[in-house]
Amino acid sequence: MDLDMKQLAVAIRAIAEEKNLPEDSVKEVVEQALAAAYRRDYGEREQDIRVSMNLNTGEIDVYIMKDVVETVTHPTYEISLKEASVRKKDIKLGDQLEVHEKAEEFGRVAAQTAKQVILQRLREAEREIVMSEYEDKIGTVINATVTRVEGNICRIDLGKAQGIMPKSEQIQGERYYPGQRLKVFLKDVERGFRGPQLVVSRANKEFIEWLFRAEVPEMENGAVEIKGIAREAGVRSKIAVSSNVPGVDPVGTFVGGHGTRVNAVVSEVGEQEKIDIIVWAENPIEYITQALSPTKVNKVVLDEKNKKATVQVNEDQLSIAIGKAGQNVRLASKLTGYELDIEATKEASTEPKEDSTEIVTKELPKTPKLKKKNELESSLLEAIEEHGE
Repeated sequence: MDLDMKQLAVAIRAIAEEKNLPEDSVKEVVEQALAAAYRRDYGEREQDIRVSMNLNTGEIDVYIMKDVVETVTHPTYEISLKEASVRKKDIKLGDQLEVHEKAEEFGRVAAQTAKQVILQRLREAEREIVMSEYEDKIGTVINATVTRVEGNICRIDLGKAQGIMPKSEQIQGERYYPGQRLKVFLKDVERGFRGPQLVVSRANKEFIEWLFRAEVPEMENGAVEIKGIAREAGVRSKIAVSSNVPGVDPVGTFVGGHGTRVNAVVSEVGEQEKIDIIVWAENPIEYITQALSPTKVNKVVLDEKNKKATVQVNEDQLSIAIGKAGQNVRLASKLTGYELDIEATKEASTEPKEDSTEIVTKELPKTPKLKKKNELESSLLEAIEEHGE
C-alpha cells in the first residue's frame, strides 16, 4: 500500500499539536483529501464520496452515495431497490443510500493527490485559526520580535503568526534588527492569497494612546482622558488631555512625578520624539491657543464655515508658532481640526504713539492764532500809512 494509514494517523496528531489546531479539524481535512484520492483511483469526479478514518487503528471506511432505482443503468451512481432493501429495509425508490466500502489501498497517484490536498487544506485551516484569534486583538498593543528586515518592510513574529510593518508604519529614524523585542500596535488582519496578513504599526497615534494607557491608571476609571492626538512619528506629537474630576490636573497626571510617565512613553518611541501635552478646551479659540503652545498668541479669528482660523502673534513668536519646517502649526492644525494661518503683528510700544490724525488734531488750534496775528499786523500797517498821510 502506497499510503501508510497508520503512519498518517500518527501524523494527524503530531500536526494538530505542532500547528495548535484542533485534532478533529486536521482529521476532517485528511478525510476530505482521501475522498478526493479515492474518487481519482476508483470512482468518478462527480461522485458523492465520504471517507471516515479511525485514528487509533488507521482503518479507512469509504461511503458512496447512490440513487435507489428499479433497474441499474449507471452502477457508479445507482443501486437497485432489491440490493438496497437488503442494506436498509424501509428504503424506497428515489431515495439515496450511502453504500459502505472498505478501502484496502490507495495508488501512488492518489496518495500524491491526498498529500497535496492535505497540505493545502491544513494551510487554510491554520489561516482560519490565525484569523479568528488575532481579529479579536485588532486595536491593541502586543509584544513582538523582529525576524528579518527586507528593504522597507520589517517582518515581525507575533507568537502564533507573522506580521509585517511597512515603512509607513515605522517610526522615522528607528532602526530594526533580527531578534529585537518591540511593542507594536496590531492595525489590521488582511485576507491575502498567501493567507492572513497581520499589519502592525509603531507610527500611528493609537500606539501613543495605548502606551499612555499603560502608564496612566487614571484613564481606566475615567478621571482623565485623551481627547485628541496629532503625531509625526519620530519627530513630535501633540496630545490634548482633559480631566473629568474637579481639582485633578490633566497635564500633571499624564506627565507624572518628575516626568516619569511621559518619559516611559518617550523611552519606548525614542528620545528623538518630542511629546507636547496640552489641556483640551471646548472653546475652539482657547483650544487653538493651547495647541500652538509654547507660542504666545495675541488673537484668533475664526472662520467656522470653512474650518479656518487666523492666528495673530508677535513677530518674535512667529518662528515658534510655525515651528521647524512648519511642524508646530501643522500638528496644531491636525489636533484642532482647523486650518491655521499664522500672521505676525508688530509689538505695541510702551510709549503712546501719535498717528497722523492725532498730529493734525493737535495742530488745528494753532491755525486761528496765526491767522489772527496776521490780521492785526495788516491793520496796524494800514493805520500807520493813514496817519502818515
